[in-house]
Amino acid sequence: MTHYDSKETRSPDERANDYNRALPSLVKSAAAKSRGYAKLYKDLDLNEIKSTSDLEKLPVLRKSDLKEYQASSLPFGGFTTRNENDFDYIFQSPGPIYEPGSSKHDWWRVARFLFACGLDKTDIVQNCFSYHLTPAGHIFESGAKALGVSIVPAGTGNTELQVQIAKNAGVTAYAGTPDYLKVILDRAEEMGIDLSKLTKAGVSGGPLFPSLRQEYHDRGINCLQTYATAEAGNIAYETIPDQGLVIDEDVIIEIVRPGSGTKVEDGEIGEVLVTVFNDDFPLIRFATGDLSSLMKGQSSCGRTNLRISGWKGRADQTTKVKGMFVRPEQMEEFLKRNSEVSKSRAIVSRENESDRLLVKLETESNQVEKFRQSLREILSLRVDVEIVGKGALPNDGKVIDDKREFG
Repeated sequence: MTHYDSKETRSPDERANDYNRALPSLVKSAAAKSRGYAKLYKDLDLNEIKSTSDLEKLPVLRKSDLKEYQASSLPFGGFTTRNENDFDYIFQSPGPIYEPGSSKHDWWRVARFLFACGLDKTDIVQNCFSYHLTPAGHIFESGAKALGVSIVPAGTGNTELQVQIAKNAGVTAYAGTPDYLKVILDRAEEMGIDLSKLTKAGVSGGPLFPSLRQEYHDRGINCLQTYATAEAGNIAYETIPDQGLVIDEDVIIEIVRPGSGTKVEDGEIGEVLVTVFNDDFPLIRFATGDLSSLMKGQSSCGRTNLRISGWKGRADQTTKVKGMFVRPEQMEEFLKRNSEVSKSRAIVSRENESDRLLVKLETESNQVEKFRQSLREILSLRVDVEIVGKGALPNDGKVIDDKREFG
């Protein structure tokens, strides 16, 4: 079977008609069953929402707004159509932002991506996404289960143990962040352990750099990436390397001018808004904060949906380092905790095919280890710290400077 289901090969007109029929019901149901959307849409005539062309009549729901809604109405801000105790999982992502989860069949819609990676019931996947508080591990496990794939719920860390498990279990596929697979493979070489059965990889949580993909290819591993978030699940996924990401069949994507709800021209980079057809947790015009662009034409794989060009950075200064978000508000929290530091600047770069986070601090204090530990507590990442003199950091408003090139 070439494609996951018949949805992937619908004609554009058939897909548009299906969305136009489903969208009005999604919007009205969300407003009727959730306090959050009822409040957001209270001054609107929802009878005017008749097709996807009417989406721009609806307000944008931003992640920062969701955080504020949740602060006053824990845990989900009133944006679910079910009570919190009706969900199988309650997750917490950095922010903090709470997300629901369900053990329903492929609830996050990741199976079609893993299918595109070539996974089937003959495979054993080592799932190296975190199972702790955040939903990534469960998101990818749900998709693997839907395909009948056997799962090693490895989570993160303990690299030598990861290598041993991969060898002993006969692992054929990897799921996790792009960088960590290289860590496992390099350690396996150091230990003299053969992991050549591992020939498939599905990655997310950070950009897959061209040089890293080539390294995996040279090692006999077909590595594809998906764009997924804790709130929305699978949004768009690769089917062929470097041909863009096909939009998931239960998602509508709009590319808008950052900070607005106004669409940009096709091919122009803008902020990604998603509308997700999930009856339990509908997201309507949800601003991800990520930048991308729509691509022309269709993928040569035969899937007919629109494609996006991939992750092109953040609409704000927030970025991802080793699969974890680094946000301006986190850097502000560090300054609050360390009053002797007058200014900070987080610089993200690449070294030896891995992300590096260097934080420069304007301060007269030389307590480097104290500052490093404080940053690690806030960011949940290993950080290099450099002390600089007063006035040494540029006066350009940047708190986070991402110097990586994304191709």
